[in-house]
Parts: sequence; structure tokens; C-alpha cells
Amino acid sequence: MPQTKRRTKQVVMENKEESSPERKLQCNDVSKCFQLLERILDGELVEGGNEMLQEKLDKCQPCFAHFHLEQAIREVLKTKCTKQPVPDKLAESIRQMIQDAR
Repeated sequence: MPQTKRRTKQVVMENKEESSPERKLQCNDVSKCFQLLERILDGELVEGGNEMLQEKLDKCQPCFAHFHLEQAIREVLKTKCTKQPVPDKLAESIRQMIQDAR
């Protein structure tokens, strides 16, 4: 696991255990915040991302909830979804259907 992902997980785990009574109940910029949180979860940690993440999760309940929901979903998908070999004929058929739909 890359260093940034480990650090993000550590920050999140520390944050998950601490409850902030000052967390606001509405986010002023849901779309922008959720995109940032998802980028961080995707491993695209921006400079100062850990501090930004910690601050966001400490102060904003919707961001806190969204982050932990996304994190849980990704963990489930990682453990439950595995690559299964697909017959070449089926794969080609699917590709052709996608091309035809365009």
C-alpha cells in the first residue's frame, strides 16, 4: 500500500474514533468536497491533503459520513469483487455491442 494511502487511513482511523461536537450539519460545497474526498480515497492525495482531510472530517458531518461510507463501500468491493476470466468470444461480443450503441 502506498505511503499516502497508509497515512490517509491512519488519519481517518484516528478521526473515526474521535467525535467532534462542533461538526456542522450542512456542507457549504457538497459537490466540491465530495470530489476532493473521493480523489483522496482514489489515492490522488493533493498536497496538504491529510491536513485538509482531517480538518474537513472534523468540521463537517456530511463530509465525515460520505467519506466513511465511500471508504466502507470500497473495502467491500475490494474483498468481494474478483477478476474472473471471460471467454474471448463474450468479451468481443460486448465490445461490439458497445461500439454499435455509439
